[in-house]
Amino acid sequence: MTESTFEPVIIGFTCNWCSYRAADLAGTARMKYPPNVRLIRVMCTGRIDPTFVLKALSEGADAVLIAGCHPGECHYLEQNYKALRRHRLLQKTLAQFGVAPERVRLTWASAAEGAKFAEEIAIAVDEVKKLGPLNWPARPVPVAMAAAEIPVLSEVAP
Repeated sequence: MTESTFEPVIIGFTCNWCSYRAADLAGTARMKYPPNVRLIRVMCTGRIDPTFVLKALSEGADAVLIAGCHPGECHYLEQNYKALRRHRLLQKTLAQFGVAPERVRLTWASAAEGAKFAEEIAIAVDEVKKLGPLNWPARPVPVAMAAAEIPVLSEVAP
């Protein structure tokens, strides 16, 4: 699959108070951006457990975009700083798994920054296209196929 034909799937976790509303603004203003991001609204980026990101990647997403309130403007005081710390830790962990840390992107967008949010999506899609498909972990063989390959005890016994 070449870079030109590959269309990445990106899961976007968005803060309810800022970045989700920025996405809404981008949509209502009919701003053009790639349709590759599937948004999931969370109350706060500080609520995003790293296992949410790992699950998204392990179930077929090529990248994850985390978007929240600007630092110092969090509706839950300092939770976006918590998200920042988790993001950095997650990038180090992914690198140890052999996954490019750039596949998990963190950005800030206030409710009035629909254009910035649309631009961040376009940048994320372009970067993931350059990286190519994740294919992590390697997809397991479907159970029906695997069962046929397992020898029956009578076939193995002498």
